[in-house]
Amino acid sequence: MSILHREGPLIMGILNVTPDSFSDGGQFNTIESAVNQGKQMIDEGADIIDVGGESTRPGSERVSVEEQIERVVHIINAINETKPEHVEISIDTTRTRVAEAAVAAGASIVNDVSGGNDEPEIIDLCAKKGCSYIIMHMLGTPDTMQKKPVYEDVVLDIKQFLESKIEQCIRAGLDKKNIVIDPGIGFGKTREHNLLLLKNVTVFVETGYAVLMGTSRKGFMGSICKVDAPNELVGATAATTALGVYAGVKLFRVHDVKPNRQAADVAWTILNS
Repeated sequence: MSILHREGPLIMGILNVTPDSFSDGGQFNTIESAVNQGKQMIDEGADIIDVGGESTRPGSERVSVEEQIERVVHIINAINETKPEHVEISIDTTRTRVAEAAVAAGASIVNDVSGGNDEPEIIDLCAKKGCSYIIMHMLGTPDTMQKKPVYEDVVLDIKQFLESKIEQCIRAGLDKKNIVIDPGIGFGKTREHNLLLLKNVTVFVETGYAVLMGTSRKGFMGSICKVDAPNELVGATAATTALGVYAGVKLFRVHDVKPNRQAADVAWTILNS
């Protein structure tokens, strides 16, 4: 049974095996350091380890399929050999061949920040393999997404995009229970857009599909908290996690597992007391 059917909020630990990710680039791009970080996140309460071999920070450049595969496959294999049975591995990629190699190595979730726009075949792959598929909204590409993003109605526009992608997934044969939607906080959104999406996240929850929230260490919170360093936004991220649990969000993609696990568990317990 998919991890999505487990009761309570799920914490997805971010494992970027890249030299240039916005917050942790270069920290975990060897097998040893990545596997150790994966183990630590599992010990701290991660339900999912999300492995990514290509940075999607604003202004980032593309990485070839071959290089992504080289970066992620050995690490996924190593984590898969030692992880507890209740923990799943996700591959953060928009490329079908990368997803296919990752699934063969032990990943069971595909996290696609392009929502199938880069390569629609990735949806067919997930349907064929029985994987969970995360559809994220991004305006443009990482290279262009923060260049004056404009929406008619940011909440409605993104809801309509996600609904159209859900229909595409169902036509491809993907099980409805394996579909996750992500409004894409920080991906082609201004500070005001991000705040509106978080304030109205129940709009996405009410679709009936599992919702993922990815606010971890993101700059719009830095402008609120008056800090520049992403790693100073741990408390801010945990605040959004607690609010997300109350709103019905299912998955939280975070760099800092322990404080967000605590925030999610306390919020969940209060909500169900």
